This record gives sequence, C-alpha cells and structure tokens, in this order.
Amino acid sequence: MKELLEKILEENRHWTKKGKVATYIPALAKADPKILGITVIDIDGKAVTVGDCDTKFTLQSISKPLALMLALMDKGTDEVFSKVGMEPTGDPFNSIIKLETLRTGKPLNPMINAGAIATTALIEGQSGGEKIERLLEFVRLLAGNKDIRVNEEVYRSEQETGDRNRAMAYFMKDLGVLEADVDQILEVYFRQCAIEVTCSDIAHMARCLANKGNIAGKQIIPHEIVRLTNTFMVTCGMYNASGEFAIKVGIPAKSGVSGGIMALVPGKMGIGIIGPALNKIGNSIAGVHMLEDLSRALDLSIF
Repeated sequence: MKELLEKILEENRHWTKKGKVATYIPALAKADPKILGITVIDIDGKAVTVGDCDTKFTLQSISKPLALMLALMDKGTDEVFSKVGMEPTGDPFNSIIKLETLRTGKPLNPMINAGAIATTALIEGQSGGEKIERLLEFVRLLAGNKDIRVNEEVYRSEQETGDRNRAMAYFMKDLGVLEADVDQILEVYFRQCAIEVTCSDIAHMARCLANKGNIAGKQIIPHEIVRLTNTFMVTCGMYNASGEFAIKVGIPAKSGVSGGIMALVPGKMGIGIIGPALNKIGNSIAGVHMLEDLSRALDLSIF
C-alpha cells in the first residue's frame, strides 16, 4: 500500500501548481499550495501515511457531516429533516438563491452552508460554548485525539468575513428554519469550521464511518445515522462536482476549502487527504486526482 500511495502522490503532485488556495477567508490564504499528503487506515487500524500528513489544517466543510451526525443523535431524523432537505444541488456551496425560490424555504441538504448552519442549530447545548464543546468532544472521540482544538486565528478570520453566511442565517431565521439566536448559531458554525486536524485525524473519523460507526468494538454512532451520512457524502459531499466524483471515484467523501478531503470505503478503509491548492469548485485539485487513481488501482468504487 505504501508504494502505491507514494506513486500516486508523486504522479499527481504537479496538479498543485494548477490550483489556488482559498483566499476569501484570509487566514486560509497563508497555506502552502505545494503541500500534499494522504493517510489510509484500514478497518483493522493499520495506517499508511505518505507526504505532508503532519500539516495541520481546519475542517471547514468536513465538519458538516460530523455536525449532522451529532444533530441526528440529539434530535432524531424527523426534527432534523423538518429543517433541512435531502436533495443535491447544482449550485455553489455558499449559494443563497434557492432559500427564496424553493417553496419549502429550507436548505436543500446539510452539505451546503445554509443546510449546515441549520443542522448546527440543532446540536443540543445551553450556550454556544456548550454546543461547540460537545461537537469538539465528538470529533476527538472519532479521531482518537484528545488534543484537537479550534484554531482561533482561523475562527476570527471566518467570523470577520462571514457576511454571506450571516445573510443566509438571518434569512432562515425569518423563514422559521432557525429558531435560536442567530449570533450564537453562527459562533458555533464558524468555530466548527475552524477545528484543526491532520490527515490522520480525518482518516480515523472516516474509518469509524467505514466500520458502521464502530470503534474498538463499541457502537459510537447508530448504524442508520452512518448510512444517512455516507449517502449524503456520495450525493452532496464534493460540492457541485459530487456527480462527477461519484462516477470517477465512487466512494463517500467530504471536502473542505482548506484542502482537506475525508473519504471512506465501507467495510474497508478510511482516507484523509490534505492539498490546499483547490480547483474552481473548491475541492483539493491534487486530492481529487489522487482519489481517482487510488479508486481505479484498488477497484474501490461502491457502484
């Protein structure tokens, strides 16, 4: 496996020159576009790491399926999906247009920003601090890393530049999709996006999802919630390139604009990738190509 990963990484390193790091969140603009790494952890816990996997990065949209699972465990499917839909969208992840044009007024799915904000609002807690601490503990548990923290610089950068997310949140408040205090919800959302991890951390999280929510013989996440989450990652996880990714790679995955990708093969492995140089959609350009090559080499597609 290590030789294969080294070959795939080196053959795709040139893609990092063809992408650009995210700049709309100023703190992310500091990332080195040449960074590239991948960690694969099989169901039995054997890990193989290649490239720049010691690099820390923030979850960004990879936090969305994690928040979704916690909200589902807190509130149940009926309440969660009364506030957010289950359909893919061909629009960018930060689009606001369908909140107004769709008759229901609720976000199409939990993997776009509006849907993720609505999902985050359903996490239980008496305060924003309690909500984010519960989510942090959940992330630490799945990653097997008690040292995971929020990157305060990235959080402040998100907070200072998140006006489009504020617009979505206040619009959803007006529609009745959000019921709690908007500022509190956004504080939690900005902080969850700024949770700092490594490739190994997200590969461990993905391994739990590949193992039906089980860690070391203990059921951490109900199987049905894992099934729902994996399905959302297949249909909506790679922004508005999810269909192409499903055809070319064929496994559940969730990307973030920091350049991370969390992917999994049910019953087999969890995968963590970092590559801050992004394509026009907002996915790690080299990371996507690495997953294409890995899926082809090992016949990983679930379809």
